This record gives sequence, structure tokens and C-alpha cells, in this order.
Amino acid sequence: MDTLTRMRAFIDVVEAEGFSAAARKIGRSKALLSKYVRELEDELGALLLNRTTRQFSMTEAGHTYYRRASEIVREVDSLADAVRESSGDVRGRIKLSAPRTFADAPIGQSLIDFAKQYPDIVLDIQLDDRFVDLVEEGFDLAVRISRLENSSLIARRLAPFSIKLCASPELIAKHGMPTRPQDLGRMPCIVDTNGRGLNNWPFKGDNGDPVSVAVSGPIEVNSPMTARAAAVAGLGFSVLPDFIAAPDLASGRLVTVMDDRILSGGGIFAVYPHRRYLPAKVRVFVDFLVQWFKTREAT
Repeated sequence: MDTLTRMRAFIDVVEAEGFSAAARKIGRSKALLSKYVRELEDELGALLLNRTTRQFSMTEAGHTYYRRASEIVREVDSLADAVRESSGDVRGRIKLSAPRTFADAPIGQSLIDFAKQYPDIVLDIQLDDRFVDLVEEGFDLAVRISRLENSSLIARRLAPFSIKLCASPELIAKHGMPTRPQDLGRMPCIVDTNGRGLNNWPFKGDNGDPVSVAVSGPIEVNSPMTARAAAVAGLGFSVLPDFIAAPDLASGRLVTVMDDRILSGGGIFAVYPHRRYLPAKVRVFVDFLVQWFKTREAT
């Protein structure tokens, strides 16, 4: 049995957080994975995993080995991808991190359309609203919806993105129309706790400089879809992604407020680590997303 096979088994177990979960995910037996990892530990002369019937954790040596082994396996896969690409055969698995907001919204259809067009590529989609560490956690790339900050990652813009301050006409009739950001401090607001500012919403102040307003209200939830539903129900003002709010704005169930005070500059990005060779499957996926959004903007 070669070291690379044992190495892959170890990585699968770590990323699935257990032997049973890894066995179900990759279609191999738990006993076989356990055998591979044990042989790897014997080969290295070091314990990589602490395992009992109830607990699973990596040793310090395991953490070190996982980081380097993940890099090595990605490089090996990238080399294989390059050879396949030269023969027109692009296949493999893409481990993608994306926010639930992206997958649940209509733009999440882009992932389904890609899977239909490229049946030989498996999309392993992990939905998480936190910013994952792509290298540390073994992701090929991530979709991020934000104003992109300086980072060591390569970013490719897929589409523009903006937020809207929204409310139902009934709520505005009851509480009035805010004319300055500070007015929201005394009005009911729906807080999406996925936002970086949480209860402090950023706006343009009277002189154009950024200003933060502390808000509160009847609901705090880590879901823009639920925040949208609460806004439609008239429970408060809500800051929503434009692609989430669009259907309700079109129907009149929601209206926008203080458009001139909203900070701009956001986007939807595909981000991936700096690598000597970008795997062909990742490049094909990103190119597909770019074209998908471009076609959507034209319609």
C-alpha cells in the first residue's frame, strides 16, 4: 500500500471528523480507513489521531502532518488535472465553501447548472456563513459576498453586490419614514447576526463619512431569508442583500429606505489560495460562474 493512499485516507478522516463519517462520504469501509491510518502512523512512528469510542481529535503531530499532507495531495491532484486538461478530460472533486445566503437564493442555481454541465466533477459544497480558512481547512475555493479586504487569496469578481435597507409599507405607515441613519436607533429593526456589524449598522453620515448606528428590535437571526420574511411581516427595518430583497421589492411587499445613505463597493467573489498550478477543475468552475453571472446580468 503506497503512502499517498494512506495520506488521502487520513485527510478524509480528519475532514469528515471521524472514521464512520469518512467511510460514508467516500464509499469505503470504516475498518479499511482505520487500517490505512494505523499503517501511516506506523510508517511515521508517530500518533496522528487520538481516538476513543466517544472522542476524536488530532495530536500536535497530526495537525502538522495534516497541513503539509493537504498541500502535497492538492499539488498531486493539480498535476493530474493539468495532464487531464491537455487531453480534454476535466474531472475530480471540488471542495467549495459558500454562505447559505448564496445557496438559498436564486443565484444558487449556478451550482446546479454547473453540476449538470460537468457530470464528471463532484461539487463538495460546505455551506457556512463564517469565513473559512481555505488552506487550513482544505478547501479548493470559496464564494464570498462582501466588500473584499486585503488578503493572501486570489479573488475573481463574479457579480456586483449591494445591500438594501428595506421595510414594509405598513411598518413605515406605523413608525414613519427615517430620513437619517440615526432615526433607526428609535425604530424596530431586524438584525441579521451574520453581518459583521451585528447590531451596529454602517451608513454614510450627513457629511458623507461612515457612521455606525446601534439598532435593536424584536428578532435577531443568522439568516437573511428569515430577516426578509420578518421585514415582509412588518416587524422592522432590515438590511438585506439585493438578490434576497429583489422579488419583494418588485412586488411592493417591501420598499427601500435611505438609498443615498447605503455604503457601496461590495461584490460576489470566487476566492482561492495562491498556488503554483491552479487545478483545471477549479479554473473551469470559476470560468463557468463568471459566464453564468454575465449572462444573468444581460437578461
